[in-house]
Amino acid sequence: MGYPFKSIEKKWRKKWEESGIYKTDLSNTEKKCYTLVMFCYPSGDKLHLGHWFNYGPTDTWARFRRLQGYNVFSPQGFDAFGLPAENYAIKIGGHPHDITEENIRVIREQLKCIGAMYNWENEVITSHPEYYKWTQWVFLQLYNAGLAYRAKAPVNWCSSCNTVLANEQVLSDGTCERCSTPVIRKTMTQWFFRITEYADRLINNLEKLDWPERTKTMQINWIGRSEGVEIDFPLADDSGKSVRVFTTRPDTLFGVTYMVLAPEHPLVEEITTPTQKPAVENYIQETLRKSELERTSTVLEKTGVFTGAFATNPVNGEKVPIWIADYVLLTYGTGAVMAVPGHDERDYEFAITFELPIRKVIQEPGTSPEDELKGAYTGEGVMINSGEFSGLPTEKGRAKITDWLEKKGIGKRQVNYKLRDWLISRQRYWGAPIPIVYCDSCGEVPVPEDQLPVELPYDVNFLPSGESPLRFHEGFLNTTCPQCGGSARREVDTMDTFVDSSWYFLRYLSPHLDSAPFDKELVNKWCPVDMYVGGIEHATMHLIYARFINMVLYDQGHINFEEPFMALRHQGVIKGPDGQKMSKSRGNVVNPEQYLDKYGSDAFRCHLMFSFEYAKGGPWNDGGIIAVERYLNRVWRLFEQCNWVFEKGNDNQVMGDDEKSLLRVLHTSIKYASRDTERFHFNTAISRLMELTNECYRYVGERPAEEINAEVLKDTLEKHIILLAPFAPHLAEELWEKTGHEFSVFNQRWPEFDPSLLEQDMVHYVIQINGKIREKMDVPRDISQEEIIERAKKAGRIPDLLNGKQVVKTIVVPEKLVNIVVRN
Repeated sequence: MGYPFKSIEKKWRKKWEESGIYKTDLSNTEKKCYTLVMFCYPSGDKLHLGHWFNYGPTDTWARFRRLQGYNVFSPQGFDAFGLPAENYAIKIGGHPHDITEENIRVIREQLKCIGAMYNWENEVITSHPEYYKWTQWVFLQLYNAGLAYRAKAPVNWCSSCNTVLANEQVLSDGTCERCSTPVIRKTMTQWFFRITEYADRLINNLEKLDWPERTKTMQINWIGRSEGVEIDFPLADDSGKSVRVFTTRPDTLFGVTYMVLAPEHPLVEEITTPTQKPAVENYIQETLRKSELERTSTVLEKTGVFTGAFATNPVNGEKVPIWIADYVLLTYGTGAVMAVPGHDERDYEFAITFELPIRKVIQEPGTSPEDELKGAYTGEGVMINSGEFSGLPTEKGRAKITDWLEKKGIGKRQVNYKLRDWLISRQRYWGAPIPIVYCDSCGEVPVPEDQLPVELPYDVNFLPSGESPLRFHEGFLNTTCPQCGGSARREVDTMDTFVDSSWYFLRYLSPHLDSAPFDKELVNKWCPVDMYVGGIEHATMHLIYARFINMVLYDQGHINFEEPFMALRHQGVIKGPDGQKMSKSRGNVVNPEQYLDKYGSDAFRCHLMFSFEYAKGGPWNDGGIIAVERYLNRVWRLFEQCNWVFEKGNDNQVMGDDEKSLLRVLHTSIKYASRDTERFHFNTAISRLMELTNECYRYVGERPAEEINAEVLKDTLEKHIILLAPFAPHLAEELWEKTGHEFSVFNQRWPEFDPSLLEQDMVHYVIQINGKIREKMDVPRDISQEEIIERAKKAGRIPDLLNGKQVVKTIVVPEKLVNIVVRN
């Protein structure tokens, strides 16, 4: 019979809540540890498996830090505004406010079932006016600094969500990251944050951060810094106007044989000749129906239309035709390119398609100038057919020709970025209103801080129509101008939910403060966040946005730290049993509640940490949860069997080989469980605990109580409970109480290993079953083969894998492997 997990878990959750044990003393920052997991969207009515895989192990790490003596602050809240919550409410036929509040209530209780050490007094909910009042304050800080502006621009439009999307919210396949609908381009007047002004700092500061290198690389590539030259190509019509291009390869200027403008380029309408106008206009309409991915595809055939106009190459005076083509984007560079088909693959494909000239101006090493190009050569070499610059190595030639262009006043050195300003306005209801009013006399006027929050009205027809729902709410729309007192209209777009989450970590420290967004003194003492955990899918969205907003607040003197998250770790993804992403349409969604009811919270969270590598995840497999359940039951029985050492003990002081072996395994377990938990390697840390449990059983065995060194066993078992506590907190609390200790095990200190008691001369073995590696173990070099086999059969999950099977023979390859041959 297993241990009574239901009554134990209910008992200790109640005790934790009533005692306030997880309330952090924020005045004590001597050994502070602000550990934070990305808060959840209440966009569904229940926690799913991904929440558990994120929150359970992260709570283990926070508990580990607490036991190490850190003053841990580990808050939780809800990212409640935005499309996910609104779409869910629409789907089930409710109001976003009501549905979100109910979801929060349910999910809050489910989060408590995880057994996490959250202090709910510090909860933040981004859709509550007391929170979004300060989101609007953040907007005003950017607005007053000239970092928030309204402009007409081509934007990403999702026809399903009926709203614009930031570039970061469009997936690499050109679809909406929320609903997978193909995204199209529209020209609209929208609100932007000038994140591009922080591009270099966003790159340069990464070297200060303890973040995964992959995440840093993703941000660097997304920002896309490139050094080059802006060059003006005069129009050949003597109008005095020119086409400006940006290039990182000025050494190929003599190879320009045509130019290409983005179809949305403002010059297109002006320069197109009457005969070409119908074709150009048709092409522009076709382009608007394409996603950015389609436009930049390297697989699809290149398309384009000649405008009828020409430009003059400033280095050789040649007239080159100006085309429009959808592979050029207005949002990158200048929206125009000088086409060098001999040395750019896209330009080469376009030139072949439309039979445009191809000129070789870079000689590839190992070839002669006369060799014909067999395709675009994009590498380095020697400049040829390039006037006075012929014969120069390309690297030197780039510098020389750039100097020449700057001297002539037709070009200048320039740094360019792929990053675009952050589009933050949304044509949806469920978001923080933008605190701007429009007055016929005063123009665009920010709402004064003392008039915040601009509250979101409840009685709104919020069904998405393509226009902002607040536009049709007279009571919200019509207001008075804060400057002149005359009639005015409110901004009707709402803010992107990523604005809400760009500063929430600051609010956690003083969530009920009404006079300021956060307690400046507390924030400056507790921040930046010491450990932040969340999915890598946020690498080029939330994790860039939060860094940007933090830098702005730092520059304005509101906080004294430039970066928000000093250390970052990502959890992997638990997929469906079929290896596919979980989705209701695939029928592969796993409901955690079925396992909680059958095995309990501790067993379920331990299974997630033991059976899956935290940083990788993998396909769902519930086979391991039975092994974990058996392990926790073995721990329970061990303490039932050995409870006498806590009640009465004995006088046995013998320190023989068995006692020394027990202490070696204990201190080795402490050393490696500490190291692995620190690194988020929870699976191997739990393996160490299993080895310790096995060693305790081996030591106790069938021997009489008087032959047991009760003091050594008691010390080992006490430390065992503390080592177990971060992983199975409810069970550990119960064992701590049953062994006569005062509440709580989480007020104890994580044990330290004694180097003199470590297993000194160890050998590493892999353990196979029928030739397949199933476990690993370290054993003393001097033990017998029989002892090696005995330990192998008890290591980690081997007992469960052998259950119900007959061991035919066991093969030991000294100092390498143990192969257990079985049959059913």
